[in-house]
Amino acid sequence: MTMQTLVVLGLAMAAGRRLALSTFGLYLVEGALGLPVFADGAGLAYMAGPTGGYLFGMFVASGILGHLGEKRWDRSPLGTVMAMAIGTIAIYAFGLARLGTFVGYDQALIEAGLLPFVPGDIFKIALAALLLPGAWRLFTTLRG
Repeated sequence: MTMQTLVVLGLAMAAGRRLALSTFGLYLVEGALGLPVFADGAGLAYMAGPTGGYLFGMFVASGILGHLGEKRWDRSPLGTVMAMAIGTIAIYAFGLARLGTFVGYDQALIEAGLLPFVPGDIFKIALAALLLPGAWRLFTTLRG
């Protein structure tokens, strides 16, 4: 389990849509240029590989969560849980669609791309519900 999705989604909610999309977009550009920012590789070939859909999904989710953060969904634990679930579903939708083209959709859902990660994602969503109010205060202070 990595904390990558927690950071992406939490940062997006706390920072807002524009900053979240530009930050995650820069992360993708760095990875595309070959900088070692991804978990298991770098470069355009890596991004076009089996897990590239998850990266694109994180970009989309960062925009969604940034928007929901601007709408103040992160001000309550329930709103945070709902928003993080929406973001996680977006990541899975793009990730599983891409992964399924490489390993088959049954394997992507059951063995490789969904079920093994659900317990960790539930934990990360609960953790975000506890941490986001503090992150929101930090970004509000930084924005002035």
